Amino acid sequence: MKLLASFVAALSLALPVYGQSAAEPVVVELYTSQGCSSCPPADALLHELAGRRDVLPLALHVDYWDYIGWKDQFAKPSHTKRQKGYAHAGGRRMIYTPQMIIMGQDDVVGADAMEVADAIGKHKEQPRPVSLSVTRQGGVLVIRLQPRAQVPGGRLLVQVVRYTPERTVSITRGELAGKTFTYANVVDGWQTAAEWDGAGELEISVPAPGSQPAAVLVQEAPFGRIVAAAQAD
Repeated sequence: MKLLASFVAALSLALPVYGQSAAEPVVVELYTSQGCSSCPPADALLHELAGRRDVLPLALHVDYWDYIGWKDQFAKPSHTKRQKGYAHAGGRRMIYTPQMIIMGQDDVVGADAMEVADAIGKHKEQPRPVSLSVTRQGGVLVIRLQPRAQVPGGRLLVQVVRYTPERTVSITRGELAGKTFTYANVVDGWQTAAEWDGAGELEISVPAPGSQPAAVLVQEAPFGRIVAAAQAD
């Protein structure tokens, strides 16, 4: 708990810079599993991050722990595939839980609160080359992109993420049998809405029915750095 408190205090000292605001959050992807006994501290850390406006924490539950005896209720093969994509792009041979990927670039052990704080602070200081705004109009997200500076050549993926702020599960089998956990920002859907070359402005409309939270990430394809992120208003 003392380490977690130090982490929160460290984050509070980092303020947005160079035209950035809380509307341009640092994206933290946590790869976790309900079948992983070392994951609860990272899950708790993500829960702390979910209370901040300047961080966009996303929990992607993977399925490769399911064989131990408990099938993760939120796990998706697509989450495992995304984690493997990051590993391949970063020249890593293995994947693991709990792992956090910060802004599509930094690989951090998810339970290492101070290393996570350092990575978030680093990315808060880096200017974003793309201006991104996302607004809801009924059941539609209106996404507007504009380059602030020269964006490196190549494909940029405009991705829409849907997530549930809190989900509680009582685990009855596996390494965490008998425990109940509340998970934050559980990712339910992840889709590529468009591709963009970073030249000129782009405006698209994407169906997003219901009141479930949504966020938009703009990422160098296929598993490169995230150059812009915003939550739907």
